Amino acid sequence: MSCDDVDRALMEEPFTSRFSAQAQEHLRGCRSCRELVRAVRLPVSADLPSPKTLRRIELDIVANLRPVRPVAPKRLFATLVAIFVCVVALSVYRIGAFAIAVMSPLQTGAMLGTLAISSGLLAYSLVQQAIPGSRHRISPRLLPISILIALTVVVVLLFQFEQERNFWANAWWCIRTGAAIGALAAVPFWLVLRRGAILSPSMTGLAAGLFAGLVGMAALEIHCPNLDIWHILVSHIGVGVLGATAGLMVGSFPRWR
Repeated sequence: MSCDDVDRALMEEPFTSRFSAQAQEHLRGCRSCRELVRAVRLPVSADLPSPKTLRRIELDIVANLRPVRPVAPKRLFATLVAIFVCVVALSVYRIGAFAIAVMSPLQTGAMLGTLAISSGLLAYSLVQQAIPGSRHRISPRLLPISILIALTVVVVLLFQFEQERNFWANAWWCIRTGAAIGALAAVPFWLVLRRGAILSPSMTGLAAGLFAGLVGMAALEIHCPNLDIWHILVSHIGVGVLGATAGLMVGSFPRWR
């Protein structure tokens, strides 16, 4: 017998005191099911609210209710991905694609492939966070950190240290450009996500900020011909870190206030 079987048994007879031998055996080995059965069997207070009180509560609840259009997960995911691709394409068209000519096919494929997979996972996670009751295959708390670590590992493995003049001037240009592109992408991302029901604004803000930061990073990886490992870590991945930090702060602001 599985947990689903116990759930069905409780739905059919929530207050039954007898279970089959298979169910009792499952309960002995499953802590979550034992806690569920214990919660279902908690005694109910006899001091119930009066019909007048219940009616007043009902009126208060429905006073501000408005019909809403259900969110379509596939459409929401496709919209986020389309915004990502469009902003990257327009940005590269504006600033140029010079990095493709100097990177090797392995470097190009690995960096752009890692960015594409990371962006797809973040878009999927954002869709799940915008729709209450969705199951998260990857924890929203761990995904942004895992993506930043994966990108850092790819950069360390593929690129080398090079002598560079005017390191901070070059890094600042990339940070400023990537952050501007990420901020440009953040606006339509917010307009799309606000249609959902965000239950954890801080976590969603973190993921959305990193998602916008990856837009800027993707544009820089296609544009910037500087292959110095320190430059990429500081000014390219740094754009993603800045986006994630800004998103977390914006999402946490209502709670702080």
